[in-house]
Amino acid sequence: MDLTNKVAIVTGGARDIGKAVSKKLAAEGAKVVINYFDNEEQATQTLIEIKGAGGEATLCQGDMTNPVDVQKVVKHSLDVYGDHIHILVNVAGGLVARKKIDEMDLNFFNFVIQLNLNSVYLMTQAVVPHMPAGGSILNFASQAGKDGGGPGASAYATAKGAVMTFTRSMAKELGPKNIRVNSLCPGMIATTFHDTFTNTAVREKVAVSTPLGREGRADEVANFVACISSSESSFVTGTNIDINGGLMFS
Repeated sequence: MDLTNKVAIVTGGARDIGKAVSKKLAAEGAKVVINYFDNEEQATQTLIEIKGAGGEATLCQGDMTNPVDVQKVVKHSLDVYGDHIHILVNVAGGLVARKKIDEMDLNFFNFVIQLNLNSVYLMTQAVVPHMPAGGSILNFASQAGKDGGGPGASAYATAKGAVMTFTRSMAKELGPKNIRVNSLCPGMIATTFHDTFTNTAVREKVAVSTPLGREGRADEVANFVACISSSESSFVTGTNIDINGGLMFS
């Protein structure tokens, strides 16, 4: 998976899966623009680890639901690494909170949609003019986008389902430019997401129900991101790929 001299933007690239993705792309030779929202300490630590391993990366703060910040991240990439952006990985997003339909108001619903869907749309729109033939866009959806999610996750699941559909549409639209667009649908991956939103008993039950008998790891997801972003996956586009240890089959 040689990504030497490829320029990659990773939104939400400073922690958990995003951090693992940033580190893996850099380890494979990419020049990585690590976007983060509010935790500069985490972002700086990710940068230190990449540089300590001999990789190349830069940081850029920004809210990926804000068009001005999206353009700032793209401009930063162009200013630091030149005219082309070869890889875009849209990791930024989140559940925010578990709320059932009678607990949600419109502002909450819209915010979750914007965080998970609008961020993908805005970054894709901003990056494509600078993406050459052979480029790759990878969007993070979720198993929730396929099965509706757990209790109180309807807004999140709806947004991730929309990400999957947007991925298919962009694969068709950008295919003639030789730009590939795919999404990943992670299942139970051991991250702070589940530390925050999933109780221990549920996690243990899901893990033992998984054919591989455990939760996934962030580095396992990152390994697949590097593969799908490379020329070794040059005929793969429009897919929504499960990475869940066999817990759910497409």
